Amino acid sequence: MNITLQHDNEVWQADLSKPIDISIPMFASQASVRAWYVDPLEIEPVRMGDWVGAVSEGGSVNFNEILFNPHGHGTHTECYGHISKQAVSINQSLKQFAFVAKLITINPKVLENGDQVVLLAQIKEQLGPNIPKALIIRTTPNGIEKLVKNYSNTNPTYLHHQAASWLSEQGVEQLLIDTPSVDREEDGGALLAHKAFWNYPENPRSNACITELVFVPNTVLDGVYLLHLSFAAFENDAAPSKPILYAIHR
Repeated sequence: MNITLQHDNEVWQADLSKPIDISIPMFASQASVRAWYVDPLEIEPVRMGDWVGAVSEGGSVNFNEILFNPHGHGTHTECYGHISKQAVSINQSLKQFAFVAKLITINPKVLENGDQVVLLAQIKEQLGPNIPKALIIRTTPNGIEKLVKNYSNTNPTYLHHQAASWLSEQGVEQLLIDTPSVDREEDGGALLAHKAFWNYPENPRSNACITELVFVPNTVLDGVYLLHLSFAAFENDAAPSKPILYAIHR
């Protein structure tokens, strides 16, 4: 199914029959991706007396309970409620779901302390003069181990807070990245990149969201895409999400 869209006074075409899913599936296994020292996700049938919610065990239907943490298990989208004293819900913050997005690939800079960081200069070099409303950052190396990695206590790649601040100033509303967080794993609670991107606490950007733990296969080329960003309608600071890309052309 083909659609036509107009963006920045230009007409683009997209084929909706060819989605590119950049979310990471969540499943109950030690091999499922996770971060922040959480245990693996749990999926278990409900048991009430003699009744069990598993057809394989004699139940009439499969009826599972799922125990997970949106920040620690797979692809998720979060709003500034993640760091605010007041409760702010992703379901009330993200009201637009389709964006023209740009995908860039960054080879993180290794600092003297061993940290691997995405720097502002690298982002500027990749973006050029045209700043998108939605930006997807793929970091290298980009192997399929990202689909099953336990990131806890590994000090993963993160985004420099100056880069986050600049993206905020440029009006980027949706920031997607293939790491567990835009901030350093152990930062003493500073959360510099989160605060800079959301302009928190001075003037929080309620329409700006961060999506973490995406995975963009190497077969997907850098460039401009149509992004559809959907998520489970939790009244929570974050929710599991499913970002989908569609190739677009003039």
